[in-house]
Formats: sequence, structure tokens, C-alpha cells
Amino acid sequence: MQRYMVTEISPRRAVHRLMRKQNMRIYSIILICFLCSCSAKWHYKKAIKKGLQITTKTDTIRITTIDSIPVIRDSVIVYEKYFTTKDTIIQYRDVYIPKTIREIRVENKLIRDTIRIKERANVQIAKEETKQTKAENNVFSKFFVGLAIGLSIALMLYFANRLKR
Repeated sequence: MQRYMVTEISPRRAVHRLMRKQNMRIYSIILICFLCSCSAKWHYKKAIKKGLQITTKTDTIRITTIDSIPVIRDSVIVYEKYFTTKDTIIQYRDVYIPKTIREIRVENKLIRDTIRIKERANVQIAKEETKQTKAENNVFSKFFVGLAIGLSIALMLYFANRLKR
């Protein structure tokens, strides 16, 4: 007769087993979501509805090759050059992808920010220009103040000399 020992599972192991089961459930849900997601065809149709435009562009490339063939003329070997041209047409698809609302918002925000920066720069330039004009005007005002002081001193000396006589 065999005897089985009853082993108790520690609470830590029980919690670990429960967490493993929960993690497996989460992984299986994520895997099912990936397997049942939209196909590429559905996304392509949605893009065409929203304004996707496929344009086929062609380019013609002309390839010129130079061939030289030895020809004997008057017992002398002369190389004659022949030019041959070949045209090849290359087609490639160009896809216009419409912008999402988020991209449009970001562009508009950048445009507004650059306008603000330009306005700030214009304001700073205007301030510097006014400072320069004030400094220039200040030179003229200093000149006139000096002239007035000089004239007043000259008048004072003139009247002082006149009173002495």
C-alpha cells in the first residue's frame, strides 16, 4: 500500500500560480486581437475613401553607346565609331497619402509658432531701430543744449563787460 503525502501549497506559490494563469489569459487575448485585426485590403479601401491617389509616372531615358569597329583601309587599321541610342521607359508609382487630422494640427501649430517668432523678431528689430533713432536724435538735442549754454555764457559775458564800463 502506497502512502501519499498531502503537501500544502504555500500562499506565495498559490498567488504565483494565479498570476501565471492571469498572464496567460492576457497573452491569449492579445494574440486573438492580432489574429482577428483588419486586413490590408480593408485599410487600402479606407485609404481610397479618404483620398488616396495613386499616380503612375513614366520617364524616358535615352542611353547612348559608342561602338568602335576596326576597319582596314589602305593597309592601315582604322577604328570607326558608331553611335547607337536606345530608349528605355521607366514606370513608377507615386502615391499621394492624405494627411491625418493630427498631422494637419501639428503643421498649423508650427506655422503659428513661426509666425509668432517672426513677429517677435520684427518687434525686436523695431525696438532696435527706435533706439538708434533716439540715439541719433539725442546727439542733435545735445548739440542744441550745448549751443544754448554757449550762447547764454556769451551773453552773460557781454552784459558783464557792458556793466563794467
